[in-house]
Amino acid sequence: MNASLETRQMNGAMTALTLRLQDEVFAIEAESVREILDVVPITEVPNARPFVGGLINVRGRIVPLADLRVMFGMDRPPSDVNTRIVVIEVDLDGEPTIAAILADRVHDVTEIETASIEDAPKVGIRWRPEYVRGIGKRGNDFIIIPEMGKIFSTQDCGRSASQEGIGL
Repeated sequence: MNASLETRQMNGAMTALTLRLQDEVFAIEAESVREILDVVPITEVPNARPFVGGLINVRGRIVPLADLRVMFGMDRPPSDVNTRIVVIEVDLDGEPTIAAILADRVHDVTEIETASIEDAPKVGIRWRPEYVRGIGKRGNDFIIIPEMGKIFSTQDCGRSASQEGIGL
C-alpha cells in the first residue's frame, strides 16, 4: 500500500470530491480541488496530445485542461449540461501546479473510509494500475482514486508533463 493510503488509514477517512467519467465514479482528494466550473471556452492547442489538448482561462490564469477519459481509455462524448471542469492543484516533480480536468458530472464531497480503500489490483482492471492510487468502496459502489501526480507526469512518449508543459 502506498504511503499516502497508509497515512489516511491512520486518520480514518479520505475527504474526496466524487465525479463521474462515463459509468465510473472517481474520487479526487478534496484538498487538491481549487474550484469547480461550468464548461468555459477551450482554446485548442495544435499538435497537442489528446490528454491535454486545450487551455482555459481561470481568473486570468492560463490553465491546461486534461481529459482523464483519454488516460483511462474511455469514449469522449461531447459536453452536456452536467459537464464540469474541476480545477486542481497537482504536485509535479515537487512543484504545485494548477491544472483542470473534465468531469461528465460532479457528485459531492464525501468521506471514504480508509479501511475500504485497497491498492489497485495488478490484473483484472482495464486501466494501467500505476494510474490508480486505490479503489474505495462506498455502499455497494466502487470508487476509483486516480494517482493524479503520475497521470500528469507520465506521458506515453516517456517525457514528463512538466517537461512538456503538462503534455502540451
